[in-house]
Amino acid sequence: MGVQVPQASDDGEMTQVSDINVTPFIDVILVLLIIFMIAAPLATVDIAVDLPASTATRQPRPDKPIFVTMKADRSLAVGETPISRGGLAGSLDAVTSSDRTKRLFVRADKSIPYGEVMTLMNDLRAAGYLKIALVGLEASGSSAAPAAPASGGGP
Repeated sequence: MGVQVPQASDDGEMTQVSDINVTPFIDVILVLLIIFMIAAPLATVDIAVDLPASTATRQPRPDKPIFVTMKADRSLAVGETPISRGGLAGSLDAVTSSDRTKRLFVRADKSIPYGEVMTLMNDLRAAGYLKIALVGLEASGSSAAPAAPASGGGP
């Protein structure tokens, strides 16, 4: 793109150039691109769990879900923070600000026996958290995207 140098008129005044300067626009777009490239990976859960599939209808996901994850080696994590089984109640109280009415999303590896998942759910109930949702993969689609809660639990 060439630049047009305005010609001086007979009375010595320069004429106005009405071309749009897109350089600031490009700068803003590039800054936003960098911000989104940095922020996008932070919004995902980084704990790898092989979730079982479910045929339940997909439920809407809350803005900030609280995940309780049980990995294949039976270790626990709240969000992305590994915890011990004894520290489960304290960690949940810290994350939820002791609001026991918040829904917890339980993610467990499909290789874990049913009894272990029930023990975890009993531990959550003993800590006072009664709104529990189980997270699984959608059975009809590809098994790459996790579904929101596959089923909900309660008292």
